[in-house]
Amino acid sequence: MTTGASAPGGDLSPQELRTLVAVAAEGGFSAAAAVLGMTQSAVSHAMRGIERKVGVVLFERGRHGARPTPAGARAVAHASRVLRMLDALGAEARGAGAGPDGADTVTGPLRIAAFRSAALHLLPPALEALAARHPGIKPTVTVIREVGPGTAGVVAEGRADVGIATIGTSSPVPAGLIGDVLLEEHYALVHPAGHPDPRSLPLVDWTENCSSYTRTWWSEQDWIPCATVRAEDDGAVLSIVAGGAGMAIMPALSLTNAPATIATTDLGPTRPTRTIGYVTSPALASTLAVRALIRELRSTRSTRTRGPGRAP
Repeated sequence: MTTGASAPGGDLSPQELRTLVAVAAEGGFSAAAAVLGMTQSAVSHAMRGIERKVGVVLFERGRHGARPTPAGARAVAHASRVLRMLDALGAEARGAGAGPDGADTVTGPLRIAAFRSAALHLLPPALEALAARHPGIKPTVTVIREVGPGTAGVVAEGRADVGIATIGTSSPVPAGLIGDVLLEEHYALVHPAGHPDPRSLPLVDWTENCSSYTRTWWSEQDWIPCATVRAEDDGAVLSIVAGGAGMAIMPALSLTNAPATIATTDLGPTRPTRTIGYVTSPALASTLAVRALIRELRSTRSTRTRGPGRAP
């Protein structure tokens, strides 16, 4: 149900935005009340006022808590971004001209969402450089499975400021967000070092591995069997291959610091690639913290070694 509230009227206060976000995050009025330091009845009363101002029912109430309606999910995403912009307003105003020689300083939280291999191998050098240049920025990284909406979806929902995502023709930047490519990496055949016939081994795979474009390439290769071993993530795949129990087709980033017991074989000029980039909202793209992270990502991208599977 998404109708039933009275005609809209009035702006939401920051406290009302926080209440809206807390109810969604905690899944109910009582749990949100505990987080906000309010009573359950106060949260319920506040939510009725919020829905009256917005003009639509935002949560479905039930025995098991409160679940956002489609309108509520959209409202929560906007509320999360507005609260982040309010945080940035204060932090950037306080930091204006506060550094050496009148330079601006950057402080405050920076919420980053990334899929596993990006969090392990792409983000760390960028975060190290960011900490050196802007020690006042306090980043947090949440690892998100790059399945369905993935990291871009977390940014669209307002739960992260920046997402490191697989983007490209088969995974476009979602509507309402902006982004750019950081690197393009090649896939390679990964197998136990020294194996005389790696293509005879069982195929090991994991759900996040490939985009629809890469899957199309796979379907055209008659030598690739259906996956007979399914793993949770690329780290588990590497362990299985390193132990001699299978082969895999993996992107270069997943092969960073791969064990010496594995080897890679180039898949030829038609080999598939994976494009990795960042996504953020247009408003947050203008904040100093997000801009600083993007600069460091671009800088470390230009110097990183892609490892096995890179173009010859």
